[in-house]
Amino acid sequence: MLKKLFQSFRSPLRKPQQHVRTTPEVLSSSQHSLQRSQFSRYAVNIVERLQTAGYQAYLVGGCVRDMMLGITPKDFDVATSATPEQIRAEFRNARIIGRRFKLVHIHFGREIIEVATFRANHPIDDEDEDSNQSSRNESGRILRDNVYGTLEDDAQRRDFTINALYYDPVTERVLDYANGVHDIRNRLIRLIGDPQQRYKEDPVRMLRAVRFAAKLDFGIEKHSATPIRPLAPMLRDIPSARLFEEVLKLFLSGYAEATFEMLVDLELFEPLFPASSKALEQNPTYTHTLISEALANTDLRIKQNKPVTPAFLFAALLWPALPARVLRLQERGMPPIPAMQEAAHELITEQCQRIAIPKRFTMPIREIWDMQERLPRRSGKRADLLLENPRFRAGYDFLLLRESAGEETDGLGEWWTDYQDANDSGRRDMIRDLGSKPDATGQGPRKRRRSSSGKRKRAGVDGAE
Repeated sequence: MLKKLFQSFRSPLRKPQQHVRTTPEVLSSSQHSLQRSQFSRYAVNIVERLQTAGYQAYLVGGCVRDMMLGITPKDFDVATSATPEQIRAEFRNARIIGRRFKLVHIHFGREIIEVATFRANHPIDDEDEDSNQSSRNESGRILRDNVYGTLEDDAQRRDFTINALYYDPVTERVLDYANGVHDIRNRLIRLIGDPQQRYKEDPVRMLRAVRFAAKLDFGIEKHSATPIRPLAPMLRDIPSARLFEEVLKLFLSGYAEATFEMLVDLELFEPLFPASSKALEQNPTYTHTLISEALANTDLRIKQNKPVTPAFLFAALLWPALPARVLRLQERGMPPIPAMQEAAHELITEQCQRIAIPKRFTMPIREIWDMQERLPRRSGKRADLLLENPRFRAGYDFLLLRESAGEETDGLGEWWTDYQDANDSGRRDMIRDLGSKPDATGQGPRKRRRSSSGKRKRAGVDGAE
């Protein structure tokens, strides 16, 4: 897929064209493969009701694009000339949501159809009359986007040509304002309008270009790709909470491994994961292998409809930056486990400045990393206590990931695999065999001592429960 991406960069340069027409190319039912029966009956019903009420309404964007590619859409969106209030008046099961993007969700049991009013671009010097605040910041980024417009305006403000397709299930016609059908046939991601200006309006569009290219196995058209590297630092100005949502879309859509390769190549990985990007420069083979292995496994689990936790994903993405920090603290005299915990706290705190990872994920990340220091310590009853730990399985899987990336652990992963499969007698023998070997601290077995209170310190990960 990356070969296809690079091929799209090499074609002869020419001046970018304005891709949106005021009069669309209209494809009749005989000129495309779409059929209304393929789409959600609820979405089709919404379009019909809005048209009957006198409004323009179309199925739009990703659902039209995916259907043309033979992909089953995850959701169905409707665009209409009706305002949110007018939409809500037509549907009792409708709810208006959003501030920056005011939308309407219409509920049909578990299925939700998103309906958006046609929008227009903010003029560059436009100001909000009520608040006297500009709709853009000094770099051109759009801050608010609730200016309603015509169908033509709506097509103009969409990001990519392949997303500016409007399907009318009543007449079964497709309206193509930006040569989107052409780009679908040629498997190209192309921005509508001037790419540099569009990226400055919303730098997240650079991430969306990568996400669509990875998901659809498309190349990024040369003029749309060229500004990405110089503009990549603009991602640092995007709110960290928004970037968290975007990163989940990037890595939890089933194409994470290809996405990572493209992010690195287009220099978008560094603004998202600065510490890991530095580790990729300093230790490229190990860092690249570990992250790629983790993402390939994530993709496989998604394809198999198995659960995936963002905590494990972020643990893998950030891990290559952690060992050097742990080592520095140990060189200052800090014991291994406290050094791991301190380094983990420091790294996660820094990362959350870029991507606001919620605490419900940062706690498991720290526990998975903490297990990496505890798993080598198996003497006495430690092994059984670790097996009972709620975070053991994630810690064990992470250990195997480290080994697959080339880390030497003296067979620790195989030992834990055998220990889980062994019966009680076999486990006792395995622990006894460890008695003559040094543990991870380089020391042999030590006699157990009771604390002054007569209570044994509880083993396990702090806060695991």
